[in-house]
Amino acid sequence: MALPVLTAVIIIFLSWLLTIVYETISFYWLSPRRINHIMEKQGVRGPKPRLLIGNLSEMSSLIASCTSKGMPQISHDIVPRLLPHYLLWSKQYGKRFIYWSGFEPRMCLTDPDMIKELLTKYASLSGRSWLQQQGSKNFIGYGLLMANGENWYHQRHINAPAFMGDKLKTYAGFVKECTDNMLESLLQRVESGEKEVEIGEMMTGLTADIISRIEFGSSYEKGKRIFRLLTLLQHRCAQASRQLCLPGSRFFPSKYNKEIKSLKVEVEGLLMEIIESRKDCVEMGRSDSYGNDLLGVLLSEMEKKDETATKKKKKKKDGFSLNLQLILDECKTFFFAGHETTALLLTWTVMLLASNPDWQDKLRNEVAQVCDGAKPSTDHLPKLSLLSMVINESLRLYPPATILPRMAFEDIKLGDLMIPKGLSIWIPVLAIHHNEELWGNDVNEFNPERFASKSFASGRFIPFGAGPRNCIGQTFAIMEAKIILAMLVSQFRFKISSTYRHAPVVVLTIKPKHGVQVCMEPLRT
Repeated sequence: MALPVLTAVIIIFLSWLLTIVYETISFYWLSPRRINHIMEKQGVRGPKPRLLIGNLSEMSSLIASCTSKGMPQISHDIVPRLLPHYLLWSKQYGKRFIYWSGFEPRMCLTDPDMIKELLTKYASLSGRSWLQQQGSKNFIGYGLLMANGENWYHQRHINAPAFMGDKLKTYAGFVKECTDNMLESLLQRVESGEKEVEIGEMMTGLTADIISRIEFGSSYEKGKRIFRLLTLLQHRCAQASRQLCLPGSRFFPSKYNKEIKSLKVEVEGLLMEIIESRKDCVEMGRSDSYGNDLLGVLLSEMEKKDETATKKKKKKKDGFSLNLQLILDECKTFFFAGHETTALLLTWTVMLLASNPDWQDKLRNEVAQVCDGAKPSTDHLPKLSLLSMVINESLRLYPPATILPRMAFEDIKLGDLMIPKGLSIWIPVLAIHHNEELWGNDVNEFNPERFASKSFASGRFIPFGAGPRNCIGQTFAIMEAKIILAMLVSQFRFKISSTYRHAPVVVLTIKPKHGVQVCMEPLRT
């Protein structure tokens, strides 16, 4: 009896092992080659990939070579510096081509009409690839930014109320309060004899302070510690993303993996302290809610779902579960997205205004006329049309994210192409924003007047994405930037410092390599 049983066990084990081996080979080799073959038959080709690493080494080499060089003056023609591989391959293979990130084939797409169709019509049939999710797993996890399908739908629905209506008016109060503190500190520094300031550092600290209050309420001091750790984690994950991602590679005891896991544990430990404090207050009766901030909204929603699950004694049919780990991921996602992108928008806008004093004066006059000496309110903001134009032009020239990625989850018809399931589509936002055919001969010049008309074609201006999966915090980010810039130009005149070295680099987002040094002159004593 023992021999037949042992034989059966061995057969089952071997069948399971063969299935795993086949699925692995299919995932890493057969399926990508099938996708590439389908695209080649439609005339979409690209550089020949190397075994395992694809075109990663060529991309890294080109980018490192270009970003190591300084820029002799402030030039907004930054595509050759930040996306040299795009320029090279688009000249060789046309406007749409295939390149490989390790074992993953990616199609570069720049056609505005096809981009609009992908982001709107096929929003539910596209999302983040496995490779992208693995790259950000230890950074922002599976929060809204990295969620797909039904999970994305539920997470968007849960988070949406935190960025609407009266919530935004409440947030505006936090923005003004924090900006007041920053401007007072800046005034003291200038009056003490400091000739120039690094504005990027100040804007990063300011937006971190704001998002800490919005996300964690009274725990914003602890939020600042989380911000510092997340910044380190972002840099480590960006470095690790340049390495080849193989099955199980995240378990290798490499330097990056050790540091990343250590930082992740520390960040989540601080978040858990805040969460446990909120839960303790409710359980002991010291508070009747988890708070009105984003964390409070998420904890309340989790409690509702727990109660529903208890009553039904089973999971919901869609299988979505809002658990503590997902709340941690959402907190990290919004902390990163809520301060990083706005801080960079503010930094680059200040650089542009410091380099273009005529536009700075125009904004100052507009703010004085609209606000009449008062601090900007949410009622004032729609009337600040010149400020809207300046912000849009800043987002066009220096979009925080250079790439907008999507993966097709089903076979789809996109324009004249049949897109096979599993193909990653990468939209080079920076290249599209600097495309002379779309924007004219002055594409690399600072010209906010191009946004005087609101009727510019969708698909060519996409700093926040487009369609159902656009940035959920877009309205908040623009409101925050408008209030801060309006208050800044009302109290200071500023010009670019002679020590400023223009050197944009990409660390997940576009950043000034050496900061942005400006000379500040108070308009009051």
